[in-house]
Amino acid sequence: MGHLLLHPHFTSDLEEERKTNLRHTMRAVVVVAALVALVATTVSAKTLWHQLDGYSFEHFKAEYGKRYLSSEEHDFRRQVFERTLASVKAHNSDPTKTWKQGINHMSDWTDGEFKRLLGYDKGIGYSLHRPTPPGFKANVDVNGLPDSVDWRTKHVVTAVKDQGQCGSCWSFGSAETLESHVAVQTGTLEVLSEQNILDCTPNPEECGGTGGCQGGTAEIAYEHMAKHGGLQTEWTYPYLSWYGDNYKCHFKEKMSVVNVTGYVKLPSNQYEPLMDAIANKGPISISVEAVAWKNYESGIFDGCNQTNPDIDHAVQLVGYGDDNSQGYWLVRNSWTPHWGESGYIRIRRTANEGGRCGMDITPQDGSGCKGGPDKVKVCGTCGILFDNVYPTIGVPPS
Repeated sequence: MGHLLLHPHFTSDLEEERKTNLRHTMRAVVVVAALVALVATTVSAKTLWHQLDGYSFEHFKAEYGKRYLSSEEHDFRRQVFERTLASVKAHNSDPTKTWKQGINHMSDWTDGEFKRLLGYDKGIGYSLHRPTPPGFKANVDVNGLPDSVDWRTKHVVTAVKDQGQCGSCWSFGSAETLESHVAVQTGTLEVLSEQNILDCTPNPEECGGTGGCQGGTAEIAYEHMAKHGGLQTEWTYPYLSWYGDNYKCHFKEKMSVVNVTGYVKLPSNQYEPLMDAIANKGPISISVEAVAWKNYESGIFDGCNQTNPDIDHAVQLVGYGDDNSQGYWLVRNSWTPHWGESGYIRIRRTANEGGRCGMDITPQDGSGCKGGPDKVKVCGTCGILFDNVYPTIGVPPS
């Protein structure tokens, strides 16, 4: 989702060459970075925001195992990195900010490359959207809920994953939430297949593509599983779309390990039902605006566009809490454990969350669907209250 941004001083011939070779370049970069990052988790910690004085492109390349296939690519990535570093330092010098930015494996990516990760298909999402009736009142007393919830402490949340260069966040969010609900009900924490969801879940409205790396939603994932036999494990149907490629479905129902019967869609833009569900049901698959998350490192994030939020990313809500009297939502991402707080982000949560609303004025941007609304109301920090679901589980298949 989004186009690659090219260096403005490249010649037209070099631009064409970059367009042809960039995919291969990024494959090499990602593979090496992934291997080095795996080793780095056992060797040394990443450089943090307060350690960036004197930090250079050479430090960055060594820390994240970056390799480039040409001097032109090297120079281009250096310029992107230096702009990112300057922006990060400027943000961190502002004492009013409640979160810190840092350097991560995406710090040499262009905005276009980063936006490819944001695979929430808005056309599908809005075609399935059911606005909550005016005057709706949830029968939930939030004062009776726990002060904090973290489902990781219940051992029902798998390790943070990496979607790579594919807009597959929707398959990660839905698979991860299904993993958690299976574990809550059975006591067994399975690692389930995102690739199974990507390959086998159709996009019947053909909104912005046909699903896969071109985007989708948790709703269509759970609906498809309920009708077509469930889901396999990561081990029997491994993730292959790291580089942004789509593949044909080869699901084997006899190898399914979970019986999905459907899903529960929470009332849209309502604070109390989401609080109740995350406290009493389990982790929730949520959709948010994440375009400003790229450089997040730590703290309670409050940097989204609240006036015109643009829902573009699917993630997993695993809890909530307070830090120095500031409420937050605890959200798991799929951008490796090197991003954010070990792969997580804390997003501002207010007592008036349901009243913190804006209008998404591009609900069909990039989707190509027809017949949808011109604009939709979106509430909560980063639109967190807009589109929230969790799966329902039946008796496991025999």
